[in-house]
Amino acid sequence: MYHISLKNNLDHKVSLQEIELILEQKLENWDLKKIRNREYSLIHKNRSFHVFIERLNKNTKELNLVVNGTFLSLDIEEPIDVLLKKMGIDMDSMQKVEPLKAPMPGLVLKILVEEGQEIKKGTPLLILEAMKMENVFKANADATIEKILVEEGQAIEKAAVLIELK
Repeated sequence: MYHISLKNNLDHKVSLQEIELILEQKLENWDLKKIRNREYSLIHKNRSFHVFIERLNKNTKELNLVVNGTFLSLDIEEPIDVLLKKMGIDMDSMQKVEPLKAPMPGLVLKILVEEGQEIKKGTPLLILEAMKMENVFKANADATIEKILVEEGQAIEKAAVLIELK
């Protein structure tokens, strides 16, 4: 069973079983159809929802969705994460700090940090414009900004290293 937390502190326990989802022990029928890559149509209780997966980061287990024009940021815990948390093991403190890489080509609109700055997990680092949307990229762990490799207004390619962290 996966544990999903919305950033507004609404928590749900979710188990996938074919087309049905169990939400907090209550069976709900959902009709989910893929429209195209990262875009879905969801019908639930005779209501239609347009769902776009804006960003999925498997390393930090974060999922950003746009549902009918509303942005949702989700944290996902796998069963092993829940078990480790119950045992008092903090995997976040053991994570290796990775450099910030561009997940898609785009234009650097704004750099929000400076070299040498100490940051906490979740600190906004930069804003990248891609596919006519502004994407705010945040730190996935506590770190120090070692080197900023891009400038505001610079076009970047997918997988380009934007900021080195230590």
